Amino acid sequence: MAPTLGFLLLLLGLCRNTVSEGPPSSTRASGVPEFELPATNYETKDSYEPGSIGVLFQIVQNFLHVLQPNAFPEDILRKIIQKKFDLSTDYEKIIRYEIGILICAVLGLLFVILMPLVGFCFALCRCCNKCGGEMHQRQKKNGTFLRKYFAVSLLAICIFISIGIIYGFVANHHVRTQIENTRKLADSNFRDLRTLLNETPSQINYVLDQYTTTKEKAFSDLDNIKSLLGGGIHEQLRPKVIPILDDIKAMAEAIKETKAALLNVNNTLQNVKRSTGQLNSSLSDIKMNLEQSLNDPQCSVAPVTATCNDIRMTLNQLDDNTNVDELPSLHKQLDNVNDVLRTDLSSLVQKGNKSFNDIPEMVQNQTTGMVSDIKNTLNSIGSAIKNVNGQIAIQDKLSIFLDPINYVETYIHEKLPILEEYDAYRWLVSLVICCLLTLIMIFYYLGLLCGIFGYDRHATPTRRGCISNTGGIFLMTGVGISFLFCWILMIIVVFTFVVGGNVEKLVCEPYQNKKLFQVLDTPYLLNENWKHYLSGMVFNKPDINLTFEQVYSDCKENKGIYATLKLENHYNISEHLNIQGHTGNISSSFENLKVKIDDIVLLDAAGRKNLMDFSSSGVDQVDYDTYLAEIAKPPTKVNLLSFAEELERKANQLPPGSLKKSLTSNAQTIRTVYHDQVMPLGQLMRSLYRSIQNLQNKTSGLGVKVVNIISSLDSAQDFITNHISSIIVQESMKYGNMIFGYFERYLQWVKISITEQVAACTPVATALDSAVDIFLCSSIIKPMNLFWFGIGKATIFLLPAIIFAVKLAKYYRRMDSEDVYDDVQKGHIGFHRHQTTQPL
Repeated sequence: MAPTLGFLLLLLGLCRNTVSEGPPSSTRASGVPEFELPATNYETKDSYEPGSIGVLFQIVQNFLHVLQPNAFPEDILRKIIQKKFDLSTDYEKIIRYEIGILICAVLGLLFVILMPLVGFCFALCRCCNKCGGEMHQRQKKNGTFLRKYFAVSLLAICIFISIGIIYGFVANHHVRTQIENTRKLADSNFRDLRTLLNETPSQINYVLDQYTTTKEKAFSDLDNIKSLLGGGIHEQLRPKVIPILDDIKAMAEAIKETKAALLNVNNTLQNVKRSTGQLNSSLSDIKMNLEQSLNDPQCSVAPVTATCNDIRMTLNQLDDNTNVDELPSLHKQLDNVNDVLRTDLSSLVQKGNKSFNDIPEMVQNQTTGMVSDIKNTLNSIGSAIKNVNGQIAIQDKLSIFLDPINYVETYIHEKLPILEEYDAYRWLVSLVICCLLTLIMIFYYLGLLCGIFGYDRHATPTRRGCISNTGGIFLMTGVGISFLFCWILMIIVVFTFVVGGNVEKLVCEPYQNKKLFQVLDTPYLLNENWKHYLSGMVFNKPDINLTFEQVYSDCKENKGIYATLKLENHYNISEHLNIQGHTGNISSSFENLKVKIDDIVLLDAAGRKNLMDFSSSGVDQVDYDTYLAEIAKPPTKVNLLSFAEELERKANQLPPGSLKKSLTSNAQTIRTVYHDQVMPLGQLMRSLYRSIQNLQNKTSGLGVKVVNIISSLDSAQDFITNHISSIIVQESMKYGNMIFGYFERYLQWVKISITEQVAACTPVATALDSAVDIFLCSSIIKPMNLFWFGIGKATIFLLPAIIFAVKLAKYYRRMDSEDVYDDVQKGHIGFHRHQTTQPL
């Protein structure tokens, strides 16, 4: 316990200068550096697995629990520690707790006392030809059954004894193996303790050096203030500004498209008017020619008159079907749009967009001095941290505790050869015990083997074979050795049982369930003036609730010495680092940040006037429906192709002559007019129809659109004017909190690292587990308990084995005399003793 406490005091002195009480951070910004303390690798495992032998250990432990189910005697142990234990008054509690072990020990002692006496009396009795010593066997009707029963029973008992012997061999080998590994276990624990001492300074240096990472991240963000702070302000204004600028830019493009559409409609309309005039002229000529042809004298002839009249009545269909000439031109609207385009609205939009996009640059230019001041402050913090690292002198403090560790290690290495020597004696004695029992079992097994396979059921007792007789001798030899040594074996079993059982119940189990620590944590137990002994020893403040159980549990959970020993009651690293004073200067620098952003004009007066002029250009007031209705009409009242075909059909009904020839010529002329004038005019009118529709769509609701754009523009401009200051303050605080958050994050990590990770005391708990749980309990006590369990079981079963071996030997050995059966008078059967002269 002394080396362990000394090591705890070592880390206590170390953490005196390295503990932080910084507040937890609540700021987490994107891009915050992530810190992680490098893991320390230890050789010794923090848990022990006995392997397959653990099943046997559990069997013995269950046996002990059944034998001694009483709870751990905490009150008795407290009295012993306080030296208040009085055997005369407390013996009843001890007897009540130890009743199971005491009963078994008394029975074992009775076995030790009675077995030699029984063996001595048995030997004398057999020498007097009693107790089976007489070499005569009475013939019995159930002799065969008894022989088989005795053989099977002895075989079953021998198997049970053999299992116990195997337990003994396994336990003996396990102890020897674990003792041989003790040096390796001790060395690994000491290396882990040295690793803890050596790594702790480097861990603290690593924690302090991570300030450079934090500072570099802060420097990077300060250098990028244009994109971070300026960009943040820009992004806050963007939802208000960009949509209206996009709308104005779209309107500038719409003005250009409107001019193109107007010009296209106006030109196409002129072409339609010109083509319509040409068509009217051609149709008038055709109509005149037809009227002249119908004045031919043949039309006065009765059959032809009807045809001429029909033709004459259809001449009114050869007229123009549209009034395109009455549609007004769009020159005025086109001139108005051209006047609007004299002002480059797109360039005005680009100018406003540029003034808006210049915000990050303006922020960078106005914060140059502040960034320089903050960098100087951060550099001064780094210098302060370096000074603290130099003042801690960790290595000097740690070197003080290396000597006690070296002393303990040297002491263990000096005593290990003695332990190994004693273990060699123990191993030899245990091996002799197991071999002695094995020898007895060999005699029994040989006796059974020879007796069973050498027995001849047709041979009389005096004429049994040599093999069968040898089997009987082997059995009696085993019986003799059993009587000679079983009481000695029982002495060893009782001794190891009492020691191993009590250590298991009073040390190993309480250590595993931590009841042993709970007893040590009893107030005023180890020192009647201290409520909590550990805190009184470490801090000289016995009122602090620092317990052995809590320290052990925290070390098992790999917590740092600071949290384990509750050093917050005594030390505070904030007094040494004092980083909060510097970070306060950083925070005030951001609070006093002043950025002036003005002269952001999204669209000037010329641009506004340009929009209003376009709205009043009249393009949205054109009667597009009239245009569309007129253009949608066909160019002629009748389909000229159909008219020509009908005219030609009627001409073919006439007799040959000038009239028929004239009508046929006019029909061909009509076809020519259709192909050369009507069809192109129709295509031109359809194109004009689509152009007018496109122009109508572009100019529909133009006034409302312009009014909405002007309204949105005024709203965005007012937002910039009235809210730019609050946005600057908001983004400046956000930017400042991001920079400041790096250091809060760093301080939080420093606190967590120092309190929970730096100098994690797992090697201390592992060393204690190695000494108690692994070395004492798992390497010595549990195998010892398995040894007495197996040897004790084998020794106890020697008693029935002796009985059955003696009984069975009578059926295998060659007798000196036997019972002979004769027929006598009246049919009765009798026997008399027959003495053989055959040698034994």
